Amino acid sequence: MNNPVNPHTGLDFTPAVGDMAFTLLQRELLAKAHALGRDKFAARAQQWDTEASFPFANYDDLREAGFLKLCVPTSHGGLGADYTTYMMVAAEIGRFCGATALTWNMHICSTMWTGVLADGIPMSDDERREHAARRELHFGRIVNDGALYAQPFSEGTAAAAGRAPFGTTAKKVDGGWLINGRKIWASLSGAADYYGVLCTEDKGDQHPDARDTLYISVPATSEGFSISGDWDPLGMRGTVSRNLAFKDVFVSDAEQLMPRGIYFKGAQTWPAMFFTLSPTYLGVANAAYDFTVQYLRGEVPGEPPIKRRQFPTKQIAVAQMRIQLENMKSLFARAIAEAKPNPSKDEKMRLYAAHYSVMEGANDIARLAIRTCGGQSMLKHLPLERLYRDSRCGALMLPWTAELILDRMGRETLYEPGEKDE
Repeated sequence: MNNPVNPHTGLDFTPAVGDMAFTLLQRELLAKAHALGRDKFAARAQQWDTEASFPFANYDDLREAGFLKLCVPTSHGGLGADYTTYMMVAAEIGRFCGATALTWNMHICSTMWTGVLADGIPMSDDERREHAARRELHFGRIVNDGALYAQPFSEGTAAAAGRAPFGTTAKKVDGGWLINGRKIWASLSGAADYYGVLCTEDKGDQHPDARDTLYISVPATSEGFSISGDWDPLGMRGTVSRNLAFKDVFVSDAEQLMPRGIYFKGAQTWPAMFFTLSPTYLGVANAAYDFTVQYLRGEVPGEPPIKRRQFPTKQIAVAQMRIQLENMKSLFARAIAEAKPNPSKDEKMRLYAAHYSVMEGANDIARLAIRTCGGQSMLKHLPLERLYRDSRCGALMLPWTAELILDRMGRETLYEPGEKDE
């Protein structure tokens, strides 16, 4: 039985981001993402979780649907989705497979940062020409070859939080760069064709500086590049985030994803670039709520049609879940609508608040879901225990962990730029 089309949204389902007046492109992409998730991703999610294996089959579907080039500009053969549109679609995919949405984010950011976000970063004319030529190469790989890009950040230091230079270095040599160092928690390890590595330019002066951060693509076939380590985490197991090592890895100048010094400017100009992990967890929160409603109504496929909705305690819990979910959606929707270069202080505070609310709220909703559905919901053939484990991971993810967000909000509220105590 088909659901009626909502005249406000033009869709026959309620997207994970909520109901709003979508553009034609947003409506088309949301419908496609919802169908992929409902018909394919949801049924496979348990496999990736059980095996801690990468969702290659989902990526075949994403590639076929054109979703690997979602944020590549139409002038380069992509779908031309902007920041807001990507965030909506990512939440819808996260609703059906968190690991797929989270890893897809790493790939999409390589195109969004070098595309629509880079267009809002100050550059000289020479830098702009350099960047335009190089992104032509990277966009072409994705559009023409279906290439997959990873985006390894973490090193086990304060660098991924933006508080120190990256320990991975790039030294300028004739025709390119020599990369040395290591990354941990590197999602898509073994699956990506290229690894968009954040590293510090080695200028030979023993004074590394975060302003000298480089964003460089390392082909998976590069000599001196290796992947190691086991992968058996609590949740988001399908991300396969193992360790990467770079030992005198040579890459050509053309592999730069941004010109020298531009990544640092981008991080200062576009704080919303670090908000892109949150839609996965908004999707997970929706999934936990959706399951709870289905379960209490006795409508979970393959399960006995036993209704449990008649108990007041369960009705109250569902109401509490819905209230929290609506709060999260509202903050999220406003934050993505306001995302732009050089936001105001209030816009930045709302961005932080939205990120914190989604990352902590997803696990809170999953916790309520398990308590409300009871012991049956913890069985692994049902999705809720996986959703609970996946939801716990969001608040731990750099560069904006829950603790770092609280620290930023408190400090940036009480101190104006340049202010300090005597």
